[in-house]
Amino acid sequence: MRTYTPKPDAVTREWLVIDATDVVLGRLASHVAVLLRGKHKATFAPHVDTGDFVIVINADKVALTGAKLEQKKAYTHSGYPGGLSATSYSQMLAKHPTRAVEKAVRGMLPKNSIGRAQLSKLKVYAGAEHPHAAQQPKPYSLTQVAQ
Repeated sequence: MRTYTPKPDAVTREWLVIDATDVVLGRLASHVAVLLRGKHKATFAPHVDTGDFVIVINADKVALTGAKLEQKKAYTHSGYPGGLSATSYSQMLAKHPTRAVEKAVRGMLPKNSIGRAQLSKLKVYAGAEHPHAAQQPKPYSLTQVAQ
């Protein structure tokens, strides 16, 4: 019996909508990363992009546990000497709420060309509206313990 390898042409992709209201950021990111990679499918292969499209709405209402909202920092570097800048997650969620979710998901994907292709299938929106109604996305619920 030969091992089945999915062909990139034969991959069927779904569109899924996840509501991030009061969902812990890390738990949300790990679920989204599994969906983007396609690990929930029986035809998963690590060398083929078999994942689905994921739309995350209400990214501005995502939750962080403990004192992470004030203490956790996101670092960026300009590329110049001394160009390291730190932003707290409270500032990031106030100014650019989509970046917090994208950064968390990016850290859970492979750091190669397949990971970049999978990240391009992630669509994050701060509000409850998204422009992908034509793709007929299905709602995806995260089962978790209430905060």
